[in-house]
Amino acid sequence: MKQYNVGVIGATGMVGQRFITLLENHPWFNLVALAASTRSAGKTYEEAVGSRWLMKTPMPESVKKMVVLDAANVEEVAAKVDFVFCAVNMKKDEIKALEEAYAKAECPVVSNNSAHRFTPDVPMVVPEINADHIDIIPAQRKRLGTKRGFVAVKSNCSLQSYVPALHPLRKYGISDVLVCTYQAISGAGKTFETFPDILDNVIPYIGGEEEKSEQEPLKLWGRIEGDKIVSAESPRFTAQCLRVPVSDGHMGAVFVRFQNKPSKEEILQAWKEFHGPAQDLELPSAPKQFLHYFEENDRPQPKLDRMLENGMAVSIGRLREDNQYDYKFVCLSHNTLRGAAGGAVLLAELLAAKGYFD
Repeated sequence: MKQYNVGVIGATGMVGQRFITLLENHPWFNLVALAASTRSAGKTYEEAVGSRWLMKTPMPESVKKMVVLDAANVEEVAAKVDFVFCAVNMKKDEIKALEEAYAKAECPVVSNNSAHRFTPDVPMVVPEINADHIDIIPAQRKRLGTKRGFVAVKSNCSLQSYVPALHPLRKYGISDVLVCTYQAISGAGKTFETFPDILDNVIPYIGGEEEKSEQEPLKLWGRIEGDKIVSAESPRFTAQCLRVPVSDGHMGAVFVRFQNKPSKEEILQAWKEFHGPAQDLELPSAPKQFLHYFEENDRPQPKLDRMLENGMAVSIGRLREDNQYDYKFVCLSHNTLRGAAGGAVLLAELLAAKGYFD
């Protein structure tokens, strides 16, 4: 695979930092540009971040002396790279405008942000689930008037625990899904030091999260029709999302009803055998086994299982029949790896393997 020069926009925030750690020794992607807000521009990355480095591993030496660029200087950043990862913290309409500006500057954008998730010709992709949605990119380029530029996004971090577990079961006709998510504080860009209110506490509201949790799976399971992606009409989702005192790892408690109820053995076999294009293409960040089932009654647990396969696998446990739905189970994914930066890097690997950055 050829090498690509990449940039990170929003490099000083928590997800931007995670991108930097993932790109440090990436076999395909060479990190050459860091961009952030005007207040960070002109400083070295080490100066701009200072004591706000939130990763458990040290700041890579390769970025410490890099001078942070102003993300608003689109042409300057775009001239240095083959594509950018975007993880900015701005208003949604501002993010939309910024990402389209990069695309129109012929700089593809792989975004961690939610702003473009429901733009009809922007693919929102989990590579194991709906890799074919990248086929919409030529239609998007036509709308934008670009040759290379486009925007592609990953889905919301909370979905990454339960949608992969449901996906191989769709052949049994999923009709209804109830999910309660228990979401780590890093999903809000927080640590226990910066979020003391969460200690000994659970907060039963995360703004916008329940709508995303109910609507985004239907886009992932949608189809391309002409110049847009049309969301699936079923199954029906209902969600509640809670913030819990966990550093990393989003859990889902899932209740599911089928049109053709499978046996427990059939569900376990479907999970065990499931693989997608990310595995078939042997993408560098792809887990070898995407879905892992634990037989123990007290697993999965964030502390024990979130780093499974470098944080890119999904853990499942406690599958059992339910007296209102057909089955219930719990699942777990690492929200800043599989759920955020890692999922975006995996999407970029898919796009690279399919030639979209050439």
